Amino acid sequence: MSDTEETLVNGFVTYPLQVDGKFYLIENVPARIDEETGEHFFAAAVVKHLQQIVLNSKEPDRTIETAIYNYENHK
Repeated sequence: MSDTEETLVNGFVTYPLQVDGKFYLIENVPARIDEETGEHFFAAAVVKHLQQIVLNSKEPDRTIETAIYNYENHK
């Protein structure tokens, strides 16, 4: 395999999304994943649907508590 050749595989990932100051995680999102770098690539229709899930859904499937640290405050 050459240095410019990518190896993409189909898979599912957890996608973080921030909307109006709120943070959301969407699980089991279909993606093409670069086996070497781990970078995720999404079809345009998937990206559009990710936003619609958060904007149009009334209740999440579940919620979690998340601690937030500011890097600058912990040097």
